[in-house]
Amino acid sequence: MKELPGSVPGKPVLPSLWTENLTLAVLSRLPSRYQVGRRRGRAKSGSTRPDVPDITGLQTSLNFWDGIRDLQRHKWHLVDLQYVFLAGLTLFSLSIAPSAPTLKLFALIGGLWLMLMPATRQFFLPSTTIWVWLVYFFCSRFIPYEYRPHIWVRVLPALENVLYGANLSNILSAHKHAILDILAWLPYGIIHFGAPAVCSLLMFIFAAPGTTPVFARAFGWMSILGVTIQLVFPCTPPWYENEHGLVPAAYGMPGSPAGLARVDKIFGIDLYTTNFTAAPLPFGAFPSLHGGYAVLEALFMSHCFPQFRIFFIGYAAWIWWATMYLSHHYAIDLVGGGLIAMAFYYTARSRWLPQRQADKITRWDYEYVETGDRHRITDEEYGDQYFSLGLLEQRRANSSDGWTLGSGSSCSSSSGTVSPTASEGPSGMLLVDMENNGRLWDGNAPPRNVELSEVVVLR
Repeated sequence: MKELPGSVPGKPVLPSLWTENLTLAVLSRLPSRYQVGRRRGRAKSGSTRPDVPDITGLQTSLNFWDGIRDLQRHKWHLVDLQYVFLAGLTLFSLSIAPSAPTLKLFALIGGLWLMLMPATRQFFLPSTTIWVWLVYFFCSRFIPYEYRPHIWVRVLPALENVLYGANLSNILSAHKHAILDILAWLPYGIIHFGAPAVCSLLMFIFAAPGTTPVFARAFGWMSILGVTIQLVFPCTPPWYENEHGLVPAAYGMPGSPAGLARVDKIFGIDLYTTNFTAAPLPFGAFPSLHGGYAVLEALFMSHCFPQFRIFFIGYAAWIWWATMYLSHHYAIDLVGGGLIAMAFYYTARSRWLPQRQADKITRWDYEYVETGDRHRITDEEYGDQYFSLGLLEQRRANSSDGWTLGSGSSCSSSSGTVSPTASEGPSGMLLVDMENNGRLWDGNAPPRNVELSEVVVLR
């Protein structure tokens, strides 16, 4: 081997390889997991390879059999057991509901149909956890009382006094006013229910492709875990202490709208009194999902739109104040919900959440995505950080990619990155720049500041 200009002195470098020597026959033998799918910029000439999907594209097929073929081609992994669990939880929830067997059957068939059609699967599959949680939550009221655990009345007030020295909910709700009631009602009774949909839409349009499916899965799994904790560890909220003191609670007792009853009186309508009185989980105080959702939404939105971080933090604080002012949760409930939300967010960010690119405005501006932050490696020679190409994975647009954990559109990447910047390759691999005279690097990182617009890996 000879040394080429610009290479590191004393290190052998393979001679330059011109692009005409890289025939289609050679490139076609490349394993698909070593090919980087990307969308060329509009200002560049040339066409994309037909077997590499547009990362911003959406599937349009409404053919049921396309979904069957995708399932047949799908390579099942241990993480796919989540679908078995979700199916079992759905069947359990529907089985304890007392009536409407025909409606249940049609609901199951309709859900299965939506999951198999590619055009609808890309939206409904990532949000499966949310739909299962809704069924689980509303059917939990039918769990027989004899199978339910003891209701804890004194635990949360005791923890509140131990940790904070006082009952913060009672302090914040001591001075009531109609203006304060409206200020608390807006986030707790209105914005809270629409915020997940608004956040999902904003992430879908303005964040990196694949962000919304990760948010939907994190939201759904956090909800399922929260309801499960509320069923296993039922605790009374502040309104119970205000109305009944520390008298032991019993299943079958009605819930209470607490401070929201004042909102109904202000508007002269029954918007919350009846619904909260017949709530499925009147003793589901811990953890607070109102507080957890606000934290999860603030974290994801701050990741996608860091310039508005203060606004998102303010929204979470607004929700937290409203829940305590309306006597629906203790401060310890909010802390528990917030910690669960943080655990789901940081786990998702480290493995599946696409990274934001500051120079991109909408999802259609992205030419590649980098997912997770756990697989950065440091090049000891140059002191720069690169992403390992050995972790790249792109699938064809007609593959069963929609069933993978972090995907929601025509393509996805596994834990790792999809980057046009070359990196250290595994031993025996050649990294080739297709738009720089076919320059080769033999298992080493390229010189710093070299950006490759199209990279393939040859064994």
